[in-house]
Amino acid sequence: MNMTTDTHNPVPDAVAVLRVRNLSVTFDTYKGPVHVLHDVSFDIWPGEILGVVGESGAGKSMTGSAVTGLIEAPGRISSGTVELRGLRIDNLQGEELRRIRGKRIGTIFQDPLTSLNPVYTVGDHLVETIRTHLPVSEKEAQARALALLQEVEIPHAKERMAQYPHQFSGGMRQRVAIALALCAEPELIIADEPTTALDVSVQAQIIALLRKVCKERGAAAMLITHDMGVIAETADRVMVMYHGRVLETGAVRQVLDAPRDPYTQVLMAAIPSVHQRVERLPVPEVGGGPVAKAVPWTPKEAAAGASDASVRPLVEVKDLCKDYDLSSGWLARLLAREEKKILKAADHVSFNIRKGTTFGLVGESGSGKSTVARMVAGLTPPTSGTILFDGVDKWSPAAQTVAMRRRFQMIFQDPYASLNPRWTVEKLIAEPLVVLGITQTREETAARVQEALRRVRMKPDDVTKYPHQFSGGQRQRIAVARALASQPEFIICDEPTSALDVSVQAQVLNLMRDLQDEFGLTYLLISHNLAVIRHMCDDIGVMQRGKLVEVGDAQVVLDDPQHAYTKDLMAAIPDIAHVH
Repeated sequence: MNMTTDTHNPVPDAVAVLRVRNLSVTFDTYKGPVHVLHDVSFDIWPGEILGVVGESGAGKSMTGSAVTGLIEAPGRISSGTVELRGLRIDNLQGEELRRIRGKRIGTIFQDPLTSLNPVYTVGDHLVETIRTHLPVSEKEAQARALALLQEVEIPHAKERMAQYPHQFSGGMRQRVAIALALCAEPELIIADEPTTALDVSVQAQIIALLRKVCKERGAAAMLITHDMGVIAETADRVMVMYHGRVLETGAVRQVLDAPRDPYTQVLMAAIPSVHQRVERLPVPEVGGGPVAKAVPWTPKEAAAGASDASVRPLVEVKDLCKDYDLSSGWLARLLAREEKKILKAADHVSFNIRKGTTFGLVGESGSGKSTVARMVAGLTPPTSGTILFDGVDKWSPAAQTVAMRRRFQMIFQDPYASLNPRWTVEKLIAEPLVVLGITQTREETAARVQEALRRVRMKPDDVTKYPHQFSGGQRQRIAVARALASQPEFIICDEPTSALDVSVQAQVLNLMRDLQDEFGLTYLLISHNLAVIRHMCDDIGVMQRGKLVEVGDAQVVLDDPQHAYTKDLMAAIPDIAHVH
């Protein structure tokens, strides 16, 4: 491991905005002290963005919390110092610390909807924060709040001041969170996963905005993320963390192109490329041995005869439509003389999925991807159109038989939300077996549960545990095991890796590929991550505002997109090969 000390200084004789030296954090538990940060040291200079990367549990967010004094008991800073412009702040408490937070240090949290008060308007949030930290009148605070919303490029800022957080899209809420962090003109901005789960186009806007703010205001920023593409496009330097330690620190291009630490080398290789497909991704592990290499991809045929145009596809979607009536009540419409407002969530969508292949559906939030997936899964009835599964209409009585239902399953985006927290792993995986009548005895069910766990590379004794006792990647494996228990032919995967770390994502994607090869599975993969789509998919469909604007071979569409919207999506992808 390369235990590095950060001595980089881009501005001679300048004082670092943030200076952290030998920072350690300890949690006192009944089993004894647990050390979660070990001798972390780094500097951030005026106008600079430091990217902090690593897996869940690496200590990224804990470092940010230590800097802002947000570690709660039984946690404590056990050693080291934190200095803001030469002023030591790790030993401040109460009112002294509160005056620094918000005024001199602004924080952008991962999910703005949970950090914004739902009963306050956006204007109320900004005005209250401004008046708390700056000696201005109500009128001056209102004007400053409006200027901030305009600075973060929110359209119709004056009208939107009176709106509530739930009336904003995810990207717009994140802009509000950035405006809040800038209210008191802080010297340091700590952004904790500010682009996770955002579409690539919205993510690109947030990245550009953060760079613009640091450049124009001279603020320093600590950008915490597991997305190396975001780091490449946003940060000036990068710090790699693992298990509470700093493995290496350096200029972005130096670390991305020529990482010194073996863990960082494999971490770079584990990132799916939007430009080149590989067969398997290496999974990062710390500890000796040679650095694993990505296995090159070699095109291969789908299931026997599946590529023959005369052979019927496993899934056929024809002219699929889904309309939602957003109109007011009939009396309100009559009084206001309004026409009906119809949202076309899916507008004449057609595609086929060949047996044994993966079909990727991509597009921004609101494009209709998940609506189509829910209709294909049989969870949402279509307004019109047909869905044929192995030649049988999905919404006909013939498709409602147990024998037909057991042939397809769905894996959802957030396994923690889709798995019952009160059920053990055994009960979670056994439920579809019992409900679909696949097993007849308790012994047979237990054997099938163990077989499903073995397939996803989990331990036999995990059956007695609950979802909260697992990491995000392990929970997603449980969701995959649950989907596999009924031995389906077709699995719908709705953003299965969007919130996972690079290494965990590599594990899940490798697992999905192995299972497809072993059992001839067919996937419908919904994602906004085009690198994941490139890695996994044989065919691809691009959706925009309910319409399928481009469809074809995944490699051909991604290498040579024909539709303007597909070209825009490709251009918006954060790329680790990009030099800003």
